[in-house]
Amino acid sequence: MRAQTTHGWGAKKKHRGSGNRGGVGMAGTGKRADQKKISILKNHGNAYFGKKGFSSLKKKLKIINLFYLENHAKMLSINKEKDVFTIDLTKLGIDKILGSGNITKRMNLICNFASKNAISKIEAKGGKVILKNKLVTEETSNA
Repeated sequence: MRAQTTHGWGAKKKHRGSGNRGGVGMAGTGKRADQKKISILKNHGNAYFGKKGFSSLKKKLKIINLFYLENHAKMLSINKEKDVFTIDLTKLGIDKILGSGNITKRMNLICNFASKNAISKIEAKGGKVILKNKLVTEETSNA
């Protein structure tokens, strides 16, 4: 086709510019682009099509359970006096303590939120929970 003037594109004007191309990249991949659906579904899954909904403006709390604190008390503690571990969870970026698991160590914890179950378990072992927000919340799994 190199000897031909149009190289197989018909009139000279038909192969000029991006207007003939139909877009760049993922252009033309809407609901009715059946010829491209297979590659889109393979690369992006079903999430590419349809409405996505709203995203929550509420801040998600970063939570930690008591069993994690039990296992990592030495690593997380600021100081240890007479078998009492002092852990500042606000400096670690953790917002809330949940009461899942059992503890055997005495701990003094500094945090923003804590469930009633977590506070009762810590105080039963002789520890303290210092709340910066002065708010005790109900224990929930999704925080």
